[in-house]
Amino acid sequence: MDVTERPPVHASPRRFPLQMQQPIEPARIIDRLAMMIGAAAAVWLAVIMATQGFRHWYSPILLVPVWAIIAYLALPRLHRMLSDLYVPDYFFGRTRTGDGLLGDPVNLAVDGSFAQLDHVMLEAGWHRADEITLRSTWGIIVSTVLRRSYPTAPVSPLFLFNRRHDVAYEQEVAGDPKQRHHVRFWHCPPGWLLPGGARTDWLGAGTYDTNVGVSLFTLQVTHRIDANTDVERDFVVSGVRAADPAVGLRTLHDFTTGYHSRNGGGDRFITDGDLPVLELGTVEVPRHLAPQADERMRTVALRAPLSIVLGLLAVIGGVVYEIATIIAVVLQVRPELADVEGSDLLLGVVVGALSLLALSQVVFAVLVLRGGARGSRFVLLVLLTAGVLLSAIGYASGDVPLEFDSTLLGNTVHCLALIALSSESAAAWTRRPRPGRTRQDDPNRGDAPSRLPPVGDSTPPRGRETRAPGSS
Repeated sequence: MDVTERPPVHASPRRFPLQMQQPIEPARIIDRLAMMIGAAAAVWLAVIMATQGFRHWYSPILLVPVWAIIAYLALPRLHRMLSDLYVPDYFFGRTRTGDGLLGDPVNLAVDGSFAQLDHVMLEAGWHRADEITLRSTWGIIVSTVLRRSYPTAPVSPLFLFNRRHDVAYEQEVAGDPKQRHHVRFWHCPPGWLLPGGARTDWLGAGTYDTNVGVSLFTLQVTHRIDANTDVERDFVVSGVRAADPAVGLRTLHDFTTGYHSRNGGGDRFITDGDLPVLELGTVEVPRHLAPQADERMRTVALRAPLSIVLGLLAVIGGVVYEIATIIAVVLQVRPELADVEGSDLLLGVVVGALSLLALSQVVFAVLVLRGGARGSRFVLLVLLTAGVLLSAIGYASGDVPLEFDSTLLGNTVHCLALIALSSESAAAWTRRPRPGRTRQDDPNRGDAPSRLPPVGDSTPPRGRETRAPGSS
């Protein structure tokens, strides 16, 4: 039978990769634009500071703020924008830094409630790490420089499931803040499965800090980690099981392939790919401790990130500068308008309107701090962007002299406010569910402790696993 074969004809048009991506929410588009504007502001601020570094006898001192702006403002934004393009946004056993770089490996899992996790970690001699605040940040700087013990020092934020770690624990070594064991935990989204079909309540990343150094990728001062993360993982597991015999253990062998890589600070590490799972289903928590643990989780979830606090302080500083500038200009032009009829009334109206506009920024900033109002943050970003843009135009046109003066100080404060409020943590704070509202799967803050799965509500995993002797 002679049949002429014809090439297949595609019935539907090809879909380009961008067409296959999920649609991006308008709020996230605005956040990304704000991040780009903040990055441009950081670069512009660094350039201005650098140009001032060749004009005065104290110029070398300005290298410090230039380094700080590049390391903590400009480079992190650049890394964030680029990593959003090439780093996959799905789970593959790695955390991410706040800059979007790949962080420490996920090397530990836990089945149980937060109260049980918190109980066994404290029982094993671990300390809860403090949240990152102005006080704790200053505390770790002082303790590192003066080599003072700080057993609850904050740890840098790492992200999994598009949100920061829920809780972190640490053990300081010989009272030296530079050396410490530490592990971060993230609560898994409801119904989420590990690769291979296993279920677990928590995922963790444990590493050992050996010293303090400069990051190879961002030039920031940070802790350096030991390369063998498996040793730290086993240290956490053995310590918890020794402190509480009720803790069970099963191991997911070859959870990932064994590999070596670098974390977000540029430190090398190696792992064998196994994932031990601590089973806390039979751990008994004293009745008076369980409510305290859950309340702590709620308190942390409702606490504004440091970027919001710094943004508020920068906005207040900018408003003080604006009002002082308005008063100075009025005092300068008032004698020239003394003979003009109604000049005092006109100046009063102008001063009142400009002052009201300046003070409204503080009101919007307070609303963002107290409730994470998305609209207030958007208005603030627009006002700050307009102010920075006008300042840049003034410098570029020559209307404003480029000098190390109060004008540069005011523009610096405006840039810092814009950078802080356009950060990823500030955006996540405004996108989080409001108190009293529910959201099945919040991508930023995670579920409240009251919605954690019941203890032991984990189906047996599929795949090769072993259980430690004595485990149920």
